[in-house]
Amino acid sequence: MIPTVTTDRLILRGARRDDFDAFADMLASDRAVFMGGPFDRAAAWRLFAMNLAGWPLDGFGVWMITDRTTGAFMGDVGISHPDRFPEPELGWTLTAAAEGKGFATEAARAALNWYWANTDAQSVVSYITPGNTRSEALAAKLGATHDPDAPLPDGETPAETAVFRHRRAA
Repeated sequence: MIPTVTTDRLILRGARRDDFDAFADMLASDRAVFMGGPFDRAAAWRLFAMNLAGWPLDGFGVWMITDRTTGAFMGDVGISHPDRFPEPELGWTLTAAAEGKGFATEAARAALNWYWANTDAQSVVSYITPGNTRSEALAAKLGATHDPDAPLPDGETPAETAVFRHRRAA
């Protein structure tokens, strides 16, 4: 039920149990600080399961990113809509080894294109911690603009979260 999306260099696919160790390691690192981490294994498992739950609940969700040549785990990307989010969010997290090579742009663009092709949504947001300049730059590269009037996730403030809105092309 989870579609596989391929790009020139990547495969976006559903999570498998054998992805969890690499996923948990990524979320235990400082790479997860902008998502409220680092996270212990129990919290990583909850996020891993939540990422899978979106597919049957919403018809969209989060993919694991793997290298098309080696099959190596590189991170995750997708659109999720947990209960505390007022609207669906396009998000991404990469391993340290995958950063700085354009993989996040390639994966996020593929996820966004899949979303536009498979839903009638007119927009989706990315919730980004102010000061996370790499994610802000990626959102802008994807065509998103800062939306200061958008509602924030429950319990978050503008000092903690900026909303970048991606709009379907006309």
